[in-house]
Amino acid sequence: MLATLLTEKEYAKWQKSQSAGSILAAMNAADSEVSAAVACQISRIENSVDAIVTALDRGGHLIYIGAGTSGRLGVLDAAECPPTFHTPPGLVRAIIAGGDEALRHSVEGAEDDSEAGVRDIFASGVSASDAVVGISASGRTPYVVGALTYARSLGAVTSGISCTPNSELSRIVEFPIEPLAGPEFLAGSTRLRAGTATKLVLNMISTTVMIKLGYTYRGLMVNVQPTNRKLEDRALRIIQQITGVSLDRAAELLEEAGRSVPTAIVMEKKGVPRSEAEQLLSLARGRLDVVLGE
Repeated sequence: MLATLLTEKEYAKWQKSQSAGSILAAMNAADSEVSAAVACQISRIENSVDAIVTALDRGGHLIYIGAGTSGRLGVLDAAECPPTFHTPPGLVRAIIAGGDEALRHSVEGAEDDSEAGVRDIFASGVSASDAVVGISASGRTPYVVGALTYARSLGAVTSGISCTPNSELSRIVEFPIEPLAGPEFLAGSTRLRAGTATKLVLNMISTTVMIKLGYTYRGLMVNVQPTNRKLEDRALRIIQQITGVSLDRAAELLEEAGRSVPTAIVMEKKGVPRSEAEQLLSLARGRLDVVLGE
């Protein structure tokens, strides 16, 4: 059965005895087809995003779950949300088969344990208020299928990302997403085109969800945490761009606002002290566009 999967088929354009340059060019050509495969799934991704936004807006959480490369990609996307969007702890989190050890080393057999998927979903406290996204290039990974079957039985929003048509994972979730990137450059090595397609979809999901929930403003990372020089520079430029103040004034505002970019912007735009700016943001659930009357 595995041999019949799209991700396991031999890449038709493979040639023997290639130079390094021709191999690189061929890989690049193969990768260029991935974005088109993702584009075909935009309506499905939209349906998933809308359901996730509704769940999070009502107090739920977003949980990714996968094994191997798929699990690592989920962990990566979840880990990027706090520094990018300043999301609350646990709002977006990820589960990988085999636990943290599997982030750096292959944990043999972990992906084949469907009961472990159920146990991990249970242990993470998933409930009907949450959204769970299963990630499996083949769409048949027992760990992921078991986890999503259980998550759906709890009443959670369920979505699945797989790179094979009409996959088992797609059939058990409410919102299936199937970017068909095609056979891998190295047959079966789904860290390649399937991994790229998955990363693109995850980028789209988390970014669009955060935009819809108001964690950004006009395409800017207004919730960026200025924890190093690069991020501080970015924070100051954002304050300048939105308020029109000088760099020196932006630095003053950032400090007066307790290093919070949205607070600094509200202080300047509304002409209010830090305490009132923070209150306005709290009442608007952090949405800068609401506070600024947009």
